[in-house]
Amino acid sequence: MVLFAIAFIGCIILTSFKHTLHLYYTMNNKPAQYKKLPWVFKIFLLYYNFSMKEKVIAVIGRPNVGKSTLVNRIAGKRLSIVDDMPNITRDRIYINASWQDKNFILIDTGGIVEGNEDEFVKNINAQVDLAIEEADLILFIVDAKTGLNPYDYDIANKLRQIKKEVLLVVNKVDSKAQKDLANEFWALGFSDMHLLSALHGDGGVGDLLDIITKDIKNEEIEENKNDTSIKIAIVGKPNAGKSSILNNLLKKQRAIVSDVSGTTRDSIDEEIIFEDKIFRLVDTAGIRKKSKVDYGVEMFAVDRAIRAIRECDVALLVIDSTQGLSDQDKKIASICEEAGCGLILAFNKWDLIKNVQTHKFEEEIEKDAPFLNYAKKIFISAKTGQRLDNIFKAAIEVQNEREKRISTGLLNKVINEAYNLNPPSSIKGKTLRIYYSTQAKNNPPTFVIFINNKDLIQDHYKRYLSKKLRENFGFKGTPIVVSYRQKGDK
Repeated sequence: MVLFAIAFIGCIILTSFKHTLHLYYTMNNKPAQYKKLPWVFKIFLLYYNFSMKEKVIAVIGRPNVGKSTLVNRIAGKRLSIVDDMPNITRDRIYINASWQDKNFILIDTGGIVEGNEDEFVKNINAQVDLAIEEADLILFIVDAKTGLNPYDYDIANKLRQIKKEVLLVVNKVDSKAQKDLANEFWALGFSDMHLLSALHGDGGVGDLLDIITKDIKNEEIEENKNDTSIKIAIVGKPNAGKSSILNNLLKKQRAIVSDVSGTTRDSIDEEIIFEDKIFRLVDTAGIRKKSKVDYGVEMFAVDRAIRAIRECDVALLVIDSTQGLSDQDKKIASICEEAGCGLILAFNKWDLIKNVQTHKFEEEIEKDAPFLNYAKKIFISAKTGQRLDNIFKAAIEVQNEREKRISTGLLNKVINEAYNLNPPSSIKGKTLRIYYSTQAKNNPPTFVIFINNKDLIQDHYKRYLSKKLRENFGFKGTPIVVSYRQKGDK
């Protein structure tokens, strides 16, 4: 193991001697957090910075100067949560961006507050330090409306020590008067200054992007239609252990973990390879009951979490085993089912459950929520790492079920046998007749059954036919959609 590590470091140094030594210097001569990092983590940072294909740009500054607004402006869509309350962005958020066919990565970070011993503030500052180490270029954002702030001096002094390119960006320059007042920021000691309004897109946003991308080669932007990765949204109530699962899987602190519920507000994307398969993990904010959700930041975070469910392949619904399946868990599961994504029920904190067999626990869950019988169920512990690999194995199984296609001949045989085995009762002397069945699409499996009259098929018979489809073809972990058409329907 030691010889392998030495060889690995040697290859990196030989390949990019100057860049590697510079990064190693910054890790060992600056922030105290990095002196304490395990050497394996330092190797990861060295390799990560060298191997990163796109240019990485960290957006930093004190709280509420408009960092996330600028990130959203550059990305062209609302990706980071924006609100007038400071410290809205707590984790570092990675965003793929492009300007004139030049691709780069933005890192949105929480606001830096030096000298504050609050747990959240210390965690935010640590996340910012990681973003700075990963970045090739740093955008230091200040606020023209509130003017020069003592925290701005603290951040400027911090940045001067890291020996990386820093661009001073004066945001919220919405008038000529504010443009004149911005001259006070020369006191921070930077050789250049860029004035703009991220909110309105005025001023020098385009000029700033020209500078950011001047050393990036033009690349054609193509959507990879052959992408075989599986996107997993980690969802659930607050404090169910979602971020702990993500951190354990990634073996590094990526999302802020705390015993206080609601510490993840932004959706966080990460990629990981398991058994030669690429997975995209999306950690989301906890979803509380609608009546308890505060308007503003939390509401936006919940909306983002629900959107992540709609965009994912498989939702990993994390449930606190010590509390069992709650009404809110059922509600979140219903959202997943309506979105058409695969569903895995991950019963976390299983290490705290004593003298209970998993199949007995599963039977109780199926009695309590029979509509979730189709969902894949796993029993894990983020704290101990127990069975966490089952997340990936289950996701592969569920995705395979989502992509399953049934031949028209076999499908019609199953539907006709189900009809003959249990013919529907007639309504006002009229009998339901099934003419033909076909699978319209997959992801999720969607079927169309052609009948003589839609008024003759009752809900219980729809459930019966759906049950027969699952009995014959599986579809474990994925919802199925069955629609009924009569002659003349489009």
